Amino acid sequence: MKYLVKIFFIFVLVFSFGYAKNILNDIRVDRDAVILDFRDKVSSKDIKSFALTSPVRSVYDIKNTMLRDSKSGASLKNNSKIRFAQFRKDVVRVVLSNPKSERIVGYISPLSPRQYIIPIPKALGTFNGSVAPVKNKPAPKATISDMIRGEVIVIDPGHGGKDPGAMSQGKREKDVVLAIAKRLKAKLKKVGYTVYLTRENDRFLTLGQRTKLADKKNAKIFISIHANAAPKKSVNVLHGIETFFLQNTRDSRSQGVAARENASVLQGTNKTSKDVILSSVLSGPKILLSNKLAIDVQSHMLGALSPHYKVYDGGVRHAPFWVLVGASRPSILVEVGYITHPTDRIRLFNAQYQDKVAQGIADGVTQYLINRTKEIDDL
Repeated sequence: MKYLVKIFFIFVLVFSFGYAKNILNDIRVDRDAVILDFRDKVSSKDIKSFALTSPVRSVYDIKNTMLRDSKSGASLKNNSKIRFAQFRKDVVRVVLSNPKSERIVGYISPLSPRQYIIPIPKALGTFNGSVAPVKNKPAPKATISDMIRGEVIVIDPGHGGKDPGAMSQGKREKDVVLAIAKRLKAKLKKVGYTVYLTRENDRFLTLGQRTKLADKKNAKIFISIHANAAPKKSVNVLHGIETFFLQNTRDSRSQGVAARENASVLQGTNKTSKDVILSSVLSGPKILLSNKLAIDVQSHMLGALSPHYKVYDGGVRHAPFWVLVGASRPSILVEVGYITHPTDRIRLFNAQYQDKVAQGIADGVTQYLINRTKEIDDL
């Protein structure tokens, strides 16, 4: 009998506490960000963020997690704008409210495997406070604003002017990439970056003009935005998003994408000159960093789009895009969808889709810069 009692007791413990694998030890505000400290490592797949209206709120649901103290307050001390609760037995919910009824564009990123950060929008001001503090826990080395202060991003909307880019059913690539680039600029500026567009309107730029701005402004990152196109036999097959960095490739599809995007910017350049220039940059250190940037951007684009759309992940690929050759810094080319695919084409010209793509790219940029800062700090 005593063994049955013991087994029953163990079963109750497992049933009661088996909902969550992790514990949220502490939630605190450090200058301009909310810091979440966990007992164990947290997978980004366990964190879902979304916005609510009336009033405007940013919501962060953290799965497989419980509050360390289930009786801890529903808001930070002296702060009604940041609330948290055990939303379900295995989900902790953190909510940022905006009393000014402005849209909160927030994101959550790792500072370490057990520590995540949510930047506080400027509209909410700077707060101080803490709940259930954990003694002797080290403060983060830097907040988001510390990491990005002074960083310059250059965004290049592909094509323009006499070069419409890919076209399908009356829709033009040059139009949609400019719209997304403007949204991306606004989101990055709101976080605190200094941002420039190679073109703010419908005008044609040469290859040199596109990359010269990045050098002139000493940009940290160069991002060229494009919409993909498939050959006629594949217009109903090829779809989705993908991110490229500069490198030679034997992959025929990547070669085809690069050839199409390169056509307008390489007019008048002979093959010998192209080969000499290309070979001089393919072994440079920016290639590895560009690869890392591409991985972060592709991952966060998928994260921003997947809750709302069924999106095919074309992955991170490499190809000899000439618009990336002249940029002497980490550089990527983002294909935000196939203008030739019926579903993708509708999405590309939809404001919500454009906004999600821009948010994903912006989050990926910040993730990349956080990772690079951590690498320096760990030296």
